[in-house]
Amino acid sequence: MKRCISYFAISMVLLSLAFGQSETPPDSENSKSEKEVREMIEKYRTALLQRDVSALEKIWADDYVFVNASGDVVTKAQRLANVKSGATKLESINKEENITVRVYQNSAVATSRVAIKGKYGGQPASGQYRSTHVWVKGPAGWQLVSNQLTALAGK
Repeated sequence: MKRCISYFAISMVLLSLAFGQSETPPDSENSKSEKEVREMIEKYRTALLQRDVSALEKIWADDYVFVNASGDVVTKAQRLANVKSGATKLESINKEENITVRVYQNSAVATSRVAIKGKYGGQPASGQYRSTHVWVKGPAGWQLVSNQLTALAGK
């Protein structure tokens, strides 16, 4: 029993170190990272609107996943194929509203409200959504590793 408790305690400490990292305190490095992520969000918006496959290949990490408003999980390869074929074609994406960017060392989480008009995977996708982006900074700079859209009920 004593051994089980000690393994449990060690596991809890390791988990808290791995996942319980607090937000980086506000400083110049944190401010710089937040600015860079906000710039990447704008580049991402522009690349989607222009169907810029080359830019999207760089923005999306190799293991990128998208959870669309229908709950489907779409990989980088699938999203690129949808953009190339025209199955994903966005007419408009309003500027991110009420955007919050929280930086955690080499990662960041951005949440916002966004209005989109167009289609994803051949299906209409116009409406108001909550958006969550997860960005990671690596050798290639800030890359999007995951994002999710949640449709908002009409108000």
